[in-house]
Amino acid sequence: MVQSMRETERKYEVPSSADTSWLPELKRVDGVAKVVERSPEELDAVYYDTDDLRLAASSAVLRRRTGGADAGWHLKLPLSGDSREEISSPLTDTVPDALLDLTASRTRGAELKPVVRIRSTREVRHLVDTDGTLRAELCVDTVRAESLRADGRHAAWNEMEVELAEDADPALLKAVDKKLRKKGIARAHSPSKLARALDETAAGTTSTRAGSADDSAGLAEDRAGAQVLAYVREQVRVLTALDPAVRRNRPDAVHQMRVACRRLRSCLRSYRSVLDHEATDAVRDELKWLAGELGAERDQEVLMERLSGEIDALPQELVLGPVAARLRVWNVVDSTESHLRTLEALGSRRYLALLDSLAALTERPPLRAKAAKNADRVMGRAVLKEYGRLAGRMRTALELSPGPERDVALHEARKAAKKVRYATEVARPALGKPAKDLGKRIKAVQQVLGDHQDSVVARAAVRDLAVAAQTAGEAGFTWGLLYGSEQARALSREQELPAVWEHASAARAREKLGR
Repeated sequence: MVQSMRETERKYEVPSSADTSWLPELKRVDGVAKVVERSPEELDAVYYDTDDLRLAASSAVLRRRTGGADAGWHLKLPLSGDSREEISSPLTDTVPDALLDLTASRTRGAELKPVVRIRSTREVRHLVDTDGTLRAELCVDTVRAESLRADGRHAAWNEMEVELAEDADPALLKAVDKKLRKKGIARAHSPSKLARALDETAAGTTSTRAGSADDSAGLAEDRAGAQVLAYVREQVRVLTALDPAVRRNRPDAVHQMRVACRRLRSCLRSYRSVLDHEATDAVRDELKWLAGELGAERDQEVLMERLSGEIDALPQELVLGPVAARLRVWNVVDSTESHLRTLEALGSRRYLALLDSLAALTERPPLRAKAAKNADRVMGRAVLKEYGRLAGRMRTALELSPGPERDVALHEARKAAKKVRYATEVARPALGKPAKDLGKRIKAVQQVLGDHQDSVVARAAVRDLAVAAQTAGEAGFTWGLLYGSEQARALSREQELPAVWEHASAARAREKLGR
């Protein structure tokens, strides 16, 4: 059984042991009434990672710690700013399976081994408010680190950290930081004990760190290759970081991971003049597979939100039969099945192989000659090429009469619109406002097309629910009402589309991109 909490802290260099003049200053911080000294603690932690330190390379930490109030296994995953998510599990001899799963996207199946042992003698002080409630914890640590690799080197240092209580106002950390800085106490150079231990014991030399290839690939920042690679690396990072949240069924995680897959696929397609498609086409195929596996769960989320909202909005006299109850049962069954499908995909060898391919793509990019060209020219052409594909799809769809054939054509146009949007995202650093403006206009088109497609999918689901209700002897009136409402909504979007498309396809935006 794992537990999760948000950890927010800052680390500092330790002032002289004889100098405690800074302590009274902390009582002048808003929200702190007293500094309470606690009993010292002896902590002993062994940190685990792969041979090439894949966890450390992604700013993740896995340790087994004894001593202190929270002995056990701890997995720390980066969040924004000074915060990390700490996932804990009871003390066992081996890494708990639950934590192995949550590290899988970072380790890519490589074996986890002990790399560093860190023992700390910790002096603890609690910063409490007038009610005696803990607001933050200040710790001064005397640290001894030992490499558990073959050389077995040692290092020692002192450090101080201030950690917020879980429900404390983040402003308190800034206020404490301000007081400490006024007393000349500087922030620590290293972000964590593990990072410092890896450096000072030489357990994490450059040659052993994952992703140690030259990130720039020898290209200046204004070159097409550098900017495409920066985008690809960011989306790979996002996909990898979202994996633990998807496994734990966190809100919106599946959607965001699926979007990362699509962004990567679109980038590799749109910028094949920069990255050799012979090397990336297979990766695109696997990203399509993963997005498809995630799609069942995401589509269920969208459908449930849409249909439950429509039922809630109906006047009570128009809701005949156990409509809401039937929808909930349907959702529980389908969402459970779709989440199991997601977990099966993330637990597969195929998924790990995809992650390996993405790592290889970022570390050893298959650059083509145009990677060394000016980014603005290369990217402008790529965006316009995707725009041309979208324009063709839109012409085809708008010439068709309403019906199933047009529904399919509009869905294809929607997918083409996404590709244009993602191409403009990659190009934004090089092309600036024209790319941003075009992206906004195409997003408006995509939203109309997306709502239309959601209606197509919703109608199929409503029909299935109506059949099930009829079979059970329930009234079908409300389901028919929902079906008709979705039909009207789709027709409204089709009528709205020509004007939205005309605005998005203004010649002015195309001319600026073509310069």
